[in-house]
Amino acid sequence: MWGDTKPMLKSRGGGGGGGGGDEDGDYFPNTPRKDWSTGLLKLVTAMVIFMAGVVIGLSVSANVSRYYYNSHTELFFPTATYSSCDRRGATGDCGPGFKAFVHPPQLAHSMTDEELFWRATLVPTADEFPFQRVPKVAFLFMTRGPLPFAPLWERFFRGHQGLFSVYLHTIPDYKLNVSKTSPFYGRQIPSEEVSWGSITLVDAEKRLLANALLDFSNERFVLLSESCIPVFNFPTVYEYLINSEHSFVESYNIDTPQSAGRYNRRMAPHILPEQWRKGSEWFELNRELAVRVVADLKYYSIFRKHCRPSCYPDEHYIPTYLHLFHGSLNANRTITWVDWSRGGPHPARYGAGNINVDFIKAIRNNGTQCLYNSKHTSVCYLFARKFAPSALGPLMNLTSTVLDF
Repeated sequence: MWGDTKPMLKSRGGGGGGGGGDEDGDYFPNTPRKDWSTGLLKLVTAMVIFMAGVVIGLSVSANVSRYYYNSHTELFFPTATYSSCDRRGATGDCGPGFKAFVHPPQLAHSMTDEELFWRATLVPTADEFPFQRVPKVAFLFMTRGPLPFAPLWERFFRGHQGLFSVYLHTIPDYKLNVSKTSPFYGRQIPSEEVSWGSITLVDAEKRLLANALLDFSNERFVLLSESCIPVFNFPTVYEYLINSEHSFVESYNIDTPQSAGRYNRRMAPHILPEQWRKGSEWFELNRELAVRVVADLKYYSIFRKHCRPSCYPDEHYIPTYLHLFHGSLNANRTITWVDWSRGGPHPARYGAGNINVDFIKAIRNNGTQCLYNSKHTSVCYLFARKFAPSALGPLMNLTSTVLDF
């Protein structure tokens, strides 16, 4: 066997000169096997680097896409997360559901006013709702802090879930101290500082309306303060508002310093002196007008620029705006009773000593006649102000009798 090998080595070395080195070179050449191994190593290295680049790229892209999706989805589904949307009942990370869109389960969100107002004024054009819509009354409370009459309102709302919504605009970061069973629990909207007599009051009103408009079942919107009380029971208030053909915004103009005297001629030609109006801040609007008010920027900007100081835009902006464009939809009166008979910049304030059956009856029917759906009625006021916290006890004693709730 070895004898066969030697001649083979000699024949491979022939003709080369320096046969020993050639023999080694021929026997251990730069073989294709060694070249193939080196090429494979380079290929594998290149593939690893390429795949690592792909993975990193996909990770960065996913994070950017997630940020883009979340930041834009916030306008429609603020802050809430939902895990169940499969019609068959399965759960999974499938995004916000339709129910959360038409009935937001919580009020917290990070939208700016501009984003909120845009989102709130989206109006569906379809005639029918793809869900069973029961119209609700939205009670919008503008308060600096505590709600002294919360127990009275809680008794007023009791047993009528699904027919009302509650929204609170407070000073920023204020924590309302109510029980988890209270209709006021968790109902504070993202709020800003408010100064009496300034455009910030209109901002707060629009903010309340806009947050309430996110719930598509809210049909009527009542603005109230912490010193307001109901003077009828919930069924009476609900039927009165839901069945009304008009909204209730006081709007008039008389030649006094407190009315016509507040007009600024720089508002012309958009608002002329004869178009200027004044009214009570405490309004009630249907959904159509609420959308219009929140959507308006042109006339709001005029008031922001020219209705100051001592102009009190909260008493003029909505009355003037509705008079200009939607007067036929307005009953031109307020449904919140208040006593200005004592004069001064603030109405009369009533405490415990003023509260009795006759007082409530006098508010309900004080000889005033008004129009409701074009017919005369003596039921003109559903709410009243201004009441001191000491009035709570006597009022609670009247809930089972004259107030009937």
